[in-house]
This record gives sequence, structure tokens and C-alpha cells, in this order.
Amino acid sequence: MLTLGEIEEASGIVHRHMPPTPQYAWPLLGQRFGAEIVVKHENHTPVGAFKLRGGIVYVERLKRERPQVKGIVSATRGNHGQSLALAGRLFGVPVAIVAPHGNSVEKNAAMRGLGAELIEVGKDFDDAKEAASRLAEERDYEFVPSFAPDLVRGVATYALELFRAHGDIDTLYAPIGLGSGICGLIAVRDALQLRTRIVGVVPQAANAYRLSFEAGRVVPVNSLATFADGIAVRVPDATALAMIRAGAERIVEVSEDEIASAIRILHEDTHNMAEGAGAAALAGLAKDAGNTDAGSRERAGGPRLKLAVILSGGNIDRALAASVLSGRTPQ
Repeated sequence: MLTLGEIEEASGIVHRHMPPTPQYAWPLLGQRFGAEIVVKHENHTPVGAFKLRGGIVYVERLKRERPQVKGIVSATRGNHGQSLALAGRLFGVPVAIVAPHGNSVEKNAAMRGLGAELIEVGKDFDDAKEAASRLAEERDYEFVPSFAPDLVRGVATYALELFRAHGDIDTLYAPIGLGSGICGLIAVRDALQLRTRIVGVVPQAANAYRLSFEAGRVVPVNSLATFADGIAVRVPDATALAMIRAGAERIVEVSEDEIASAIRILHEDTHNMAEGAGAAALAGLAKDAGNTDAGSRERAGGPRLKLAVILSGGNIDRALAASVLSGRTPQ
């Protein structure tokens, strides 16, 4: 596990290149769910997603300790790639990114705009990851996985900002892609010795982490059918899974309709645009609130629950956003 000192050091690196993001308790969300709801706005980073923090920390160390590296290559559905592209530009490191065919048009454009070479291979993230690994060998580039210690250390800086501003959160909901975000939250919560329960959220149509969490081992899935591309993973990372099993209370599955509904709720109650992965945490909270009636504790005279969600990214293509906001669920 990361130490508090390691995370604070990473914060210094990250904040040289971007400011802390806000965490707001939105009144309309509170009224809707009968609890205080804090949203951590990682959609407000310079690439519109939390991943930038990990990219900065990873590439800063690479440039400082491994200056002989010719370049880096990685696989992505978009946000990890944008993170590395911007970090590569900041530190003068060539970046090649492999994305699957049919990836977000706007995320692809953003990666190219940030200076990355974009290569499209395969039908999903795992296909792209295999191709990126081969490309690293061919070019003698360093392959950057989507889960690595420096990436977790970097993204943990958003958890430090959140927990230092709100150390009394009862339950926090976080989306799980390959796991860096939720692992950073677990590390900071434990380093600060807080009692916050952390709940992971995955799509029903990409539920490998939920199956693996319950089985106690990596359980791959054969297909992905979610529009929440940022958390569409077939094969969980074993190290991330171990951290999640040790530190998360449970994992909630949400449907495509529930994710689409959460996007609309966030837009209506906060006027923030979330991508599917970015809205998944609120979808998990909403599902739990519907099952347990989050307002019952307050009405019974007990202390009001304080809940939090991670809005991990807002990079949703315009056409997809228009469809969701009009009431439809993407197929």
C-alpha cells in the first residue's frame, strides 16, 4: 500500500501541472436521495478525467530516472491515452496509443490533438492492449499498463484532496475500470485512518471485477456490451483485485439504463456532463438508495448520511450525450 508521504509527494508533482479539482455537495442531489451527496469533479482536469494525474506522475519519473527510454506506448479507450499524451508533451516523451476500432471519435481526436500517434486495432480494450504490447517490443518503447504503482500514486492525489476536504464521508461510490482510481481511494482512506466505506461500481454488461471480487480470483468475461467504455474491461488486474478485495466493502452492478439515468441526473442537478464511466458511481448510489431508502435514517431522527461519488470523467461524444439527454439508452 502507498504511504501518505508518497501520495503527498505525488500531489506536489501533479499540482505543478494542474490545480486540485473541486468537490461539491450539491443540494438537488441531496434532496433527490435524502442524504448529503458530495461529487468529486475529476471531469474538471485538463483532459476531462482523473487519469491525467497518473500519467503525470508516471512520465515525470520515467523522464527523471529512465531518460534513455525512446518513447512510450499504451492501450486505451480514451482517458488513459489522453493522460499519457499530455504527460508526454509536458516532459518531451514520444507517445503511441492503441485504441480499438469504433472507439470514441472525440477521445481519438483529443489524443491526436495532444500529440499522440493513434493506432486503431481490435474490437475492445483487451485486443488493443495485446497490440500495444507487441508494438512496444517492435519499437523498443516502454509499455505503460493501465494499472501500475506510479499510476495509482498519481490518481490517489484526487482521493487525498477529497478526504482532506470531507473526512466524514459514510460511504463513497467509485467506478472500476482496471482499478487505479478505487485503489487510490482505498490507499488514502487507510493512510488517513478514516472509516469511510468504499463501494465499487461496474456495469452489468462488463462485470468481470464483480465476479472476480466474489470468487477471490481473476474471472475474465468473454464480451462487453456497455456504452461506459472507460470501465469496459474483460480481464481484471490481479494486483488491483487484491487491493479491492482487501479494502472495498462490496461491488455493485448497474444496468445500462441506470448509467444513462445517472448521466441525466448529474446534468439536471449539477449541470455537469458525465461520460458513462463518470456517471457509474452515481448509478450505484442511486441503486442502493432505491433499495434501502437513504432518507429513512434522517426521517427517523438519526444523523444524515454523507455519501460521495467520483465523477471520474466527462468525455462523452456529443451525439451520444444528445441521445442520452433525450431519454434514450445507447445500445
